[in-house]
Amino acid sequence: MNLTGHETYSRELTAWDRVLRARHPERPRTLDYARAIMDDFVELHGDRRFGDDPALIAGIAAFEGQTVAIVGHQKGRDTRENVRRNFGMPHPEGYRKAQRIFQHAAKFGFPLICFIDTPGANPNKDSEERGQANAIAENILIMADLPVPIIAVVIGEGGSGGALAIGVADRLLMLENSIYSVASPEAAASILWRDASKASEAARAMRITAPELHQMGIVDGIISEPDEGAHTDNIATLAHVRVALRAALNELRGLSTAALLQQRYAKYRAIGSYQEAAVHQLEPVAAHQNGHAANTNA
Repeated sequence: MNLTGHETYSRELTAWDRVLRARHPERPRTLDYARAIMDDFVELHGDRRFGDDPALIAGIAAFEGQTVAIVGHQKGRDTRENVRRNFGMPHPEGYRKAQRIFQHAAKFGFPLICFIDTPGANPNKDSEERGQANAIAENILIMADLPVPIIAVVIGEGGSGGALAIGVADRLLMLENSIYSVASPEAAASILWRDASKASEAARAMRITAPELHQMGIVDGIISEPDEGAHTDNIATLAHVRVALRAALNELRGLSTAALLQQRYAKYRAIGSYQEAAVHQLEPVAAHQNGHAANTNA
């Protein structure tokens, strides 16, 4: 499902090619979308517990005349800004700031739009001591039951729980060259082969690209990019995302709260699959195990 109406995917690109494009410093960031395709964006700061986190943007804006709540990761484009933004890796206070916006959205009935672009949540000691895992878990729980439409767009990297913490949505969309995974290819290569240099092999094996995730039913739609990537034509990319958001909001606008929550529940229950075995199918296995145990005892 291509929500921009253009079937222009660069299918000859390898998974690693897409990783490099997803990480390109000139790709549009959350603030670019908030300021270019939204009107009257007002950023809110702080979690009312510890402080503000520049790695996660949150605020209120108007999208084509409708008030919306916005949450998104924010990377920098140079070293200085990346240090200030912690390379797009939020601390617990960032995710708790997002919770404030979730609550605003629920209270006033604003649709929630999330822009995902992070290598993962900040993993350092201070973040762990301030409850990083708890903050991520709370976000997932709140989003699962939020009584407003939620649209999440992976605009670059979608890394691990740091992405999932603002990624529970009625419509999960990905830019064509974005990635979404449980771990970075480098981390996966280090775990599987103890060799981070095999990251390109890990990227291929993990199936982290938009076309693959759409095929598996994890992603609802793919937003096409300019031929050489989003970083080569920000204006066109912003326009494509605007079209996709409009289409997704129109799909969700007419649903009742009950229908919205039911569809969201069904969507996530359907990700992954398993098969239950009948009792008679298990009996031979049990018999084999019992026989093996008897032989061992003998």
